Amino acid sequence: MSDALARLDLLDLDDDLDDEDRLLRDTVRKFADDRLRPHIRQWFEDGTLPARELAQEFGALGVLGMHLHGYGCQGAKPSQYGLVGAEIEAVDSGLRSLVSVQGSLAMYAIYAYGSEEQKQRWLPEMAKGNLIGCFGLTEPDSGSDPGSMRTRARRDGADWVLSGNKMWITNGSISDVAVVWARTDEGIRGFLVEKGMPGFSAQDVHHKISLRASVTSELILDEVRLPESARLPGAEGLRAPLGCLTEARFGIIWGVTGSARDALAATLDYARSRTQFGKPIGGFQLTQRKLAEMAVQLQQMQLTARRLGELKDAGRIKAHQISFGKFANVRGALEICREARSILGGSGITTEYPVLRHAVNLETVYTYEGTHEVHTLVLGAQLTGLDAFR
Repeated sequence: MSDALARLDLLDLDDDLDDEDRLLRDTVRKFADDRLRPHIRQWFEDGTLPARELAQEFGALGVLGMHLHGYGCQGAKPSQYGLVGAEIEAVDSGLRSLVSVQGSLAMYAIYAYGSEEQKQRWLPEMAKGNLIGCFGLTEPDSGSDPGSMRTRARRDGADWVLSGNKMWITNGSISDVAVVWARTDEGIRGFLVEKGMPGFSAQDVHHKISLRASVTSELILDEVRLPESARLPGAEGLRAPLGCLTEARFGIIWGVTGSARDALAATLDYARSRTQFGKPIGGFQLTQRKLAEMAVQLQQMQLTARRLGELKDAGRIKAHQISFGKFANVRGALEICREARSILGGSGITTEYPVLRHAVNLETVYTYEGTHEVHTLVLGAQLTGLDAFR
C-alpha cells in the first residue's frame, strides 16, 4: 500500500479485511496499476477505449459477473465484488462502468430472468469477456421515468417485432447481445437482441466531456424480428429492469470510494511536496482543514459501503438502503474531488493529475442508474410513507 493510502486509512479499515479479501483486493489493484493506470490519461484525452481487449482481460481476472453463481462465474460475495469495483474505479469510472454493465446489468438480467438455455448460451462466454452485453432501458425521452418508455414489442405470429430507440447505453456498439426492455400488450418485457439482427444497429455518442474512456451508444431498433426464445421468460413488469439497476447501484456505492480515494491520495502527495512561502502547502492550516474534512468524508463513505456489503452478503439489503448508499457516496465523492482540485490549483485542471477527470466522470455517475433526485425521493418515501413521484 502506498504511503498516501495508508495515511488515509484513519480508522484502520484495512485491518478488517481477511486474507482472501486482501489477496483479491491486492490482485486487482496490481492489475489496475500495471495495465490500466499507465494508459487511462491517453484513453480519456482521446475519447477511446480498447474495450473488447480489456473485457477479455477482465474476464481472465475473473471479475465479470463475479458475484453470480455457476455458468463460469466465481460466486464471490457481493462485498468482494465491491472491493473490486473500488480498485477499478480508482483508475477511472468508465472502466468500472464496463465491468458493471457487463456483470451487474447484462449478465445479471440473463441470470435472474433468463431461461436455462439463455444462461448456458450467454453467461459462460460473457464471464470470459469473449462476448459483451449491454442494457437497453433508458430512452431519449424516458430516463427517470422508465415506465413511460416508447419502445414497443408486438406479437406477429410466433415472433416478436421490436421498434424504438435506447440512449446512453454503455458498451452499446461493441455488444454481442443487448438486453432490451420494451412495452408490450402484456406489460414491460425483456428481450435479448443479438448483434447483426436485421433492423438492429448502434451508433456511438461523441463529444462527451465525461466518461470519455467508455463506449456510450444509441441503440436503434427498426422492426427487429425476434423469436419467442429471445424473450426473458422471468422478466415481467418494470420490477425486472429495476431489479437489475438495484444490483448495479451496489457496485457504484463501492466504486466511487475508489475514485474519491485516488483523487485524495494524489492531492495529499501534492500537498506534501508543493512548496509555497517557504514550506509545503500541506503545512498550512487551511489546507490541513480541507484534507481532514475530505479524509473523514472518505472514511464515512467507505463505512457506508462496508455496512451495505454486510447486508448484501447476508441477503438482507433493501432497495432504499441501496439508494442511501448511492445518494451519500456519489455526492461525497464529488465533493472530495472538487475540494481536492482547489488544493492543486492550476495543476488540478490538467490530466496530469486524476482529480478533475474523476470529478467530471462522477458528474455522470451522479445522474445514471437513478439520478440524485430520484434517490432523494426514495429516501423521502421511506421516511414519510408518502410517495412523491406522482
